[in-house]
Amino acid sequence: MKKEYRVKKNKEFQEAFKKGKSFANRQFVVYSLKKPGQEHFRIGLSVSKKIGNAVTRNQIKRYIRQAFHEFENEVQNPFDYIIIARKPVAEMGLDEIKKSLTHVLKLSRVLKK
Repeated sequence: MKKEYRVKKNKEFQEAFKKGKSFANRQFVVYSLKKPGQEHFRIGLSVSKKIGNAVTRNQIKRYIRQAFHEFENEVQNPFDYIIIARKPVAEMGLDEIKKSLTHVLKLSRVLKK
């Protein structure tokens, strides 16, 4: 995923937490914030140290990016998405993560039908 598709700055994370809408399931919390004037969506990832060691956390982040890459055309564009992984994600594979992310994104109504 290209760098312009990522949220990196703490200020942008905090803005999404304060002004955005949150939706959750057992594995993920997703904050979505509409950003007018932005031509594509951006994602920010947060995986706590409580979930596992660095290898596990980086693998989870790779899986989430891959899942977003696969439904790139279905996600509404001028939004920032902050995805917070919860503890059960540590034991999940790519397919399970994709299924869980799809569920929480459908709850938040950001996937195009």
